[in-house]
Amino acid sequence: MWCKSKKILNANFKNSKSGFGIAEILVAAAVLGFMLVALNHMQSSNRDSLWRIRARDGANMVAQEILDSLNAVGIAALSNNNTNRTINLSRSREWKGQPGLLEYTIRVDYDVTVTLSDDVMFQSESSSNYLDAPVKHVYAKNATVDVSWTNKGSTHSISVSGVVR
Repeated sequence: MWCKSKKILNANFKNSKSGFGIAEILVAAAVLGFMLVALNHMQSSNRDSLWRIRARDGANMVAQEILDSLNAVGIAALSNNNTNRTINLSRSREWKGQPGLLEYTIRVDYDVTVTLSDDVMFQSESSSNYLDAPVKHVYAKNATVDVSWTNKGSTHSISVSGVVR
């Protein structure tokens, strides 16, 4: 009896070696398709996150470069008056990379507004025995750098302040 069941199993096993059916192939293709769509979506969302991070870091770099250049020029080169002064600039940054299969380029255009404070905040007054009126001296200015950029229809901005001496 045992030999008879072994022959039946061998016969069934030989008949089942015909290969994959169309149903198995379609299921495997569907599973692979869903995996590829998921991977593509993950890479796309990673690229968007990277774009937001690069844009914010670039805005900080632009603001710091402007504050550094104002400090390099010094207070003597800036106007001495008792009004706020505003300067509008535009800057851009570009990054290239390849976090996945595709190479990409990130370019961000920034609108920059630099506001220099009036002289009243950082003004000293001293008197002299030889002059009738006191002498006023401006020793610093407060500078505020506002940087804004647009991503997917929404505007983002940062503001960095510093003192120019």
